[in-house]
Amino acid sequence: MSRTPLPYSQKLLDYFRHPKNQGPMEGADVVAKAGSPACGDMITFYLKIADGKIAAISFESYGCAANIGTASYLTEMVMGKTLREAWQASWKQLSDDLGGLPKVKFHCGILAVGALRRAIRDHYAAHPPVPDWVPSEPTEEEKGALEEEEMAEKIEVKLHKE
Repeated sequence: MSRTPLPYSQKLLDYFRHPKNQGPMEGADVVAKAGSPACGDMITFYLKIADGKIAAISFESYGCAANIGTASYLTEMVMGKTLREAWQASWKQLSDDLGGLPKVKFHCGILAVGALRRAIRDHYAAHPPVPDWVPSEPTEEEKGALEEEEMAEKIEVKLHKE
């Protein structure tokens, strides 16, 4: 059986091969994770926030080229932005900016944005009040990240039963 390589853009491959802002951050104001190593993709974002803006952001990723590339690009996309501007980042925008993601890798962009939004929610949970532009219910990207985590937990439980 042969495997056909996924059609990644050169831009995505550059962010994968030469990730920006990669690694843990000492003294981060907020750390948020999304995904699960059991399903193969996981992202952790570290943010320093000053005056309502992302003063610094870094990431750690366990996953494929699309996972690493989207997380890396997202850090550059939101650096220096207000939390509100960063919240508005979408997986579709990530995909478009990176030259498109194969359909089977859409979840990587969803996971990256979901993790970023989780970080922003966590920031406001620790520093209320939560602004009115943060919806009370999880967004589609946040739900997508949560679904991956729940699926990984189910798989892990099933494997332990066998």
